[in-house]
Amino acid sequence: ISKNGQTREHALLAFTLGVRQLIVGVNKMDSSEPPYSEARFEEIKKEVSSYIKKIGYNPATVAFVPISGWHGDNMLEPSSNMPWFKGWKVERKEGNAEGKTLIEALDAILPPSRPTDKALRLPLQDVYKIGGIGTVPVGRVETGILKPGMLVTFAPANITTEVKSVEMHHEALA
Repeated sequence: ISKNGQTREHALLAFTLGVRQLIVGVNKMDSSEPPYSEARFEEIKKEVSSYIKKIGYNPATVAFVPISGWHGDNMLEPSSNMPWFKGWKVERKEGNAEGKTLIEALDAILPPSRPTDKALRLPLQDVYKIGGIGTVPVGRVETGILKPGMLVTFAPANITTEVKSVEMHHEALA
């Protein structure tokens, strides 16, 4: 992998932000020399494994999938262009997982826990002012519970208001 590429930067950033599950899609396998080269995939897997281990990931918990986004190889279905690829495996205390495609690796990601017993924390992504409705803050509940009728305080402005409704993708919740 390139010393000035973004792979290292993205892996370090993900770890720093608390992302503990990782999938490495080795893309452009159709462009390797020769095309769909097992040796090139293994070389990249070895180098990336070494780097992610240094920043704190355990490579045994990471799915490495050789793919071609352009041709769709190993994206949704196993590719006949890479018969040498027997699949990926991840080992974790919550239960091991294995598969052959990127979609299977994505499906094997365990959803992070959102502690509902802690105080409400909802980092705001945006705020909309909608005529006839009012001010609509947008964000994701990281901890705690949000329900209509609750009094919430926004920091650092220290503004307290009542929650009128809670929606996700334009559908009412609670």
